[in-house]
Amino acid sequence: MSRNELLIIGVGNLFRKDDAAGIFVARRLKERMGDAVPVLEHTGEGVTLMEAWKTCSRVILVDAVSSGAAVGVIHRVDAIRSELPVDWFSCSTHNFGIAEAVELARSLDQLPKELRIIGIEGADFSPGEGLSPEVERAARQVVEELVHCVKEGGTDGA
Repeated sequence: MSRNELLIIGVGNLFRKDDAAGIFVARRLKERMGDAVPVLEHTGEGVTLMEAWKTCSRVILVDAVSSGAAVGVIHRVDAIRSELPVDWFSCSTHNFGIAEAVELARSLDQLPKELRIIGIEGADFSPGEGLSPEVERAARQVVEELVHCVKEGGTDGA
């Protein structure tokens, strides 16, 4: 993978209901975009996440979050310019997850040139399969935005 490539990472757990939002987005992108852009499904474990993005200059990461906002709200963070709210990822089963990986990579000067985080507000992170209707609608909207973004060649909309 060249340093100029865009990588899209969908993070989640298929067996924790709304936590599968990032995986849902990744799979729909693969169906829609084929090999037009690399798309990775990931558990959100921090060390392997840092390894996944280390050769890419542009990364968009999609995950379910729990911030207290209305279910289905789509949050967007430029992680180069802003720290991630650690409490967003309280639904994660990892002690060293996305927020920790981003901040460690920042301190080691190992962040990609661009790192956009798209968080889809979830409601139900209990064991089981299937997204809540609001989360699925938001995830489908994110897919459409990312398809458009890739076709236009930028990450500004992400």
